[in-house]
Amino acid sequence: MKQKKNKEMAVKASSRSISATEALVVHLICGLGLAVAFWVAHNAHSINLTTHPSHTLRLICVFECPIVILLYSRYRKDRERCSYLKAVGRGLLGLPAGALVNALGAIALGAPVGIQYLPKTINWSLVMSLFTIVPAASVFGSSWMDWQRIFACTKAIDPVDYMICIPAHGVIIGAWFGAFPMPLDWERPWQEWPICVSYGAIAGYLAAMVASFGFILVRQHVKGD
Repeated sequence: MKQKKNKEMAVKASSRSISATEALVVHLICGLGLAVAFWVAHNAHSINLTTHPSHTLRLICVFECPIVILLYSRYRKDRERCSYLKAVGRGLLGLPAGALVNALGAIALGAPVGIQYLPKTINWSLVMSLFTIVPAASVFGSSWMDWQRIFACTKAIDPVDYMICIPAHGVIIGAWFGAFPMPLDWERPWQEWPICVSYGAIAGYLAAMVASFGFILVRQHVKGD
């Protein structure tokens, strides 16, 4: 038990501690990447999530992927054994792996299956992976203890944990609530897969980033006292 505790303290000591201001900057840059993706989709391609969900989700992934991976790789754990490039590589590997998990989960929960839905499901799953799995992959790598602590126990111990844990849960909860209108017989175009689920996930992500910053502020205030 003592050896395990010493190992946790060593890993924590080798990770980079950040301030609330730095966490805010990271969240703002991620939010700005989303805004730019939507702006380019609307102004350069005249599309949006309702009219062309697959293409819009692909643009979001293209703009947001390098931002998320490059930013979160800076906060990798065990910095003595993991270089920045290695953390970037872990994030890149986490993207398709997380997309597969999200796609299988969506299909198990009732997402439509078929060739016509395949591009939509793939692009949606990539965006979901980018918001949930990729930050954790860049920071934690293959540390099962940290993955279990963040996603199974929801136990954050430092600002980086809050930056990963809360937005990831916010995305999943937002997508879950976004799926509620899909089976209703309103016959609205935005009820098709994966439009409302994508809107719900993005709304949940943005709200959770605000909540994450709030938790970090409270934590640092309590710690300061």
